[in-house]
Amino acid sequence: MNAGLKKGRLILMPNTLDFGVDDSLDLREVLPQRVIEQAARLTHWAAESAKTTRALLKRVDAITPLAQPLQAIQIAELPRPPKGGLGASGNDDAAWHALLEPAMDGHDLGLVSEAGLPAVADPGARLVSLAHESGIEVLPLSGPSALLLALAASGLNGQSFAFVGYLPVEAGARMARIRELEALSAKSQQTQLLIETPYRNEPLRQALLATLKPATRLSISVGLTLPGGWTQTATVADWRANRATLPDRIPAVFSLLA
Repeated sequence: MNAGLKKGRLILMPNTLDFGVDDSLDLREVLPQRVIEQAARLTHWAAESAKTTRALLKRVDAITPLAQPLQAIQIAELPRPPKGGLGASGNDDAAWHALLEPAMDGHDLGLVSEAGLPAVADPGARLVSLAHESGIEVLPLSGPSALLLALAASGLNGQSFAFVGYLPVEAGARMARIRELEALSAKSQQTQLLIETPYRNEPLRQALLATLKPATRLSISVGLTLPGGWTQTATVADWRANRATLPDRIPAVFSLLA
């Protein structure tokens, strides 16, 4: 890097919530025009997946022409977590720092997630932290967040809430975690938000209904920003009386308040 060169910015670029469900929708239904224009001009990206980022940029190009041909745009993927353990190795640290090299060389660098806002329930948070350590300006852009949209639509406590991510897959550990979250919610009157991979939507719903107390309120949001998307909030007792099942391809957010 040239020591006298002004650093670029790390631009947090929101993505749609429709990947793998219906990516034929017009981007302007969910992304502001300014965001689309910013995406079109960027030539350097850090992403969870180069393939899905190219798919997003093709949709951008249909509205605002890209500054360079798609094949000339540099897309670097975030390092994968090490198998068989947690933590980062020295090589892993070097790989994360390498992602910021375009910004250190004066180029604006886009960070994009698979869906929604990058760095929120997303591994890109580590790159944002390194950007701050490196004196790189971080610019977040407006776009959909499934978590906040679900919370807003739930009618549960939006003044105090926590995102707790995925629950354990093993039945006993999952039940214990659900009870722990319900107790925490009751003690603090705090909404607890959790997610699951779409193909496990219905098993998670069944586990919640089998474990939570009847008076606890459960909200489920499915396909947010998509045609036919919905949010329903009811007591667990009322949910138990509802025999409907959840789709196994569409992302869902679950929220509970005891």
